Amino acid sequence: MSDSKNIEKLVIIGSGPAGWTAAIYAARAMLQPVVYEGAISEENRLRGTLPLGQLNLTTEVENFPGFPKGIMGPELMSAMREQSEHAGAKILTEDVVTVDLSKRPFVLTDSAGTTLSAHAVIIATGASANYLGLPSEEKYKNLGVSACAVCDGALPRFRDQPLIIVGGGDTACEEGNYLTKFASVVHLVHRRDTLRASKIMAERTLNNPKIRPVWDSVVEEVLGNDSTGMTGVRVKNLKTGEMQTIDAAGMFVAIGHTPNIGFLKGQLPTDPNKFIVLPNPASSYTNIEGVFAAGDVHDSIYKQAITAAGSGCKAALDAERWLASKGVH
Repeated sequence: MSDSKNIEKLVIIGSGPAGWTAAIYAARAMLQPVVYEGAISEENRLRGTLPLGQLNLTTEVENFPGFPKGIMGPELMSAMREQSEHAGAKILTEDVVTVDLSKRPFVLTDSAGTTLSAHAVIIATGASANYLGLPSEEKYKNLGVSACAVCDGALPRFRDQPLIIVGGGDTACEEGNYLTKFASVVHLVHRRDTLRASKIMAERTLNNPKIRPVWDSVVEEVLGNDSTGMTGVRVKNLKTGEMQTIDAAGMFVAIGHTPNIGFLKGQLPTDPNKFIVLPNPASSYTNIEGVFAAGDVHDSIYKQAITAAGSGCKAALDAERWLASKGVH
């Protein structure tokens, strides 16, 4: 494979912790990476896929190493972006609309209609948390409504307060149990009368004295006010139609994540939940040579900023070694 002035060595798609970490490592390796951070559009705002990733929608981040007093999500992500640019990454504020992985070099087309060719691509577009889709839910996001108990559960506003967890799978059970470390009580709202979680996880959840199941029910509305944020939820029983109000300082939605991979149009293998499947999970190589995946786009288990950052490092190192093996420096 020969280099060319018209072909980028490496294009990184995505601008969360995985994308920026990959960009920092790749830039320091003199790969002159191009980073597609995403477009600033109303569509992306509604989907939660604006530049800088999910952390840019988070307020306090208390579990990212190096910040003993915590740091605001947007501040952390802006710093990562700045560090990437300082290291030498070129940043494009557009979405990648299509990418052709069937030929070399790979060809990418962005939302401005620009076409780029690249020897290697790192996909770090993340996964968007699934929400209920309620207007009231949107209103109180980061004011009591969250999709990550591990990220937000220890925040002062939730300590010794009643909380809501929505869902019935392993994620809901894991996060519900996690929240009991901080909450006075956790109401688990599930639309069925049994949990979908694995048997051992379901038993652990139902045996937890701090967890109170609210069966056959859905959240109809998130309640709150401008001064204190969320104060509770209005829940409907699907069998009886009965409505009840549950006081709570927070609601954690645990109904899964959807990876942001629509632009790939099925060119990489995925699991049933659309996460990219890596042939060797210990590396970032996909089943297409020269294409690497980093962060939540392939991680259906951890979904943390720090694991995404580590994954981005791995992808950059893998890409650098692969490019060197092909004679691209």
